[in-house]
Amino acid sequence: MTSISGKSDPVVRPIKVADIAEALGQGLRDFQAAPLYGLAFGGFYALGGIIITLSLTAFGLVYLAYPLAAGFALLGPFVAIGLYEVSRRREAGERLSPRAIFGVVTSRGEIGWMAFVTLFVFIVWMYQVRLLIALILGLNASFGSFGEFLSVLLTTNEGLLFLAVGNCVGAALALVLFSLTVVSFPLLLEREVDFVTAMVTSVRAVVTSPGPMIGWAATIVLLLAISALPYFLGLVLTLPILGHATWHLYRRLVEPIAAEMPEELPDTSATVLPISRTATRS
Repeated sequence: MTSISGKSDPVVRPIKVADIAEALGQGLRDFQAAPLYGLAFGGFYALGGIIITLSLTAFGLVYLAYPLAAGFALLGPFVAIGLYEVSRRREAGERLSPRAIFGVVTSRGEIGWMAFVTLFVFIVWMYQVRLLIALILGLNASFGSFGEFLSVLLTTNEGLLFLAVGNCVGAALALVLFSLTVVSFPLLLEREVDFVTAMVTSVRAVVTSPGPMIGWAATIVLLLAISALPYFLGLVLTLPILGHATWHLYRRLVEPIAAEMPEELPDTSATVLPISRTATRS
C-alpha cells in the first residue's frame, strides 16, 4: 500500500504488555537525562490547566472544571511533541538544543494539521458536555460552586444519568483521539508523511495490538488523573515521563525505515560475459 504522498505506508508490528513497562522505564531515563526540557513542557501543561480552571471560576463556570480537566488530557499528545524530539535526538546521538526542541512544531507543517484534529476533538468534547447539561440537567442549569454541582451529580437521578452518559460519550471520544494520535505525532516527527497516513497508521497500530494499546491508554488516563488532583502540579513530572515513553513505544510499534526497504538486487550491469573461443576465431 502507498500513502497519499505516494510513499509506502509504514509497517506496523504487534507489541506486548511488557513493551509498555520497558517504554516507561526508557521514558524515565530520558527525563532524568534531560530534566530541564521535561520540566519546561510539564510545567507549561500544568500552568495551562491552572489558568483555565481559574478562568472558569472567575466566570462562574466552575462546574465545568471536572469535564475540562478530563478533556484537557486530550491535548497531551500535542503538548508532548518536544519531548518526542528529545527522545529521538538522544536515540540518534544528536545534540539537544532549545531552538531545535521548542521549534519542532513549526518545522513540520503536517504536525499543524494533527494539532487541528486534536483541538477539534477537544472542542467537540466541551460542546457535548454543555449539550448534555442542557438536555439532562436543564437548559437553565446553573451552579454556584463546584460542591453544589457535585451534590447534584451524586444525589439526583438526573445527575447520575449525566455522569453515566457523559462518561460513556467522553470515553468514546477519548478512545477515538487516542487511536488517531498515539502514533501520529511521533511518526510525523520522524518521517516525511502526510497527516492522513499518520492517522491511519496510528489506528492500525491500535488494531494490531488492541490489548496492550488499551492498557497503555488506561495507564495514561490513570497517571494523568492522579497527577491532576493536586491543582495539576503532578503533571510537571508525569507528562515528561509519558511523553518520552510514547516515543519509545512508537519505536516498538512501527518498523524502522531501514527495515521497510526491500533488499537491493545484485548489480549485474558490470558483469562481463566470457567470450567463447569459437566466436573469437570466427
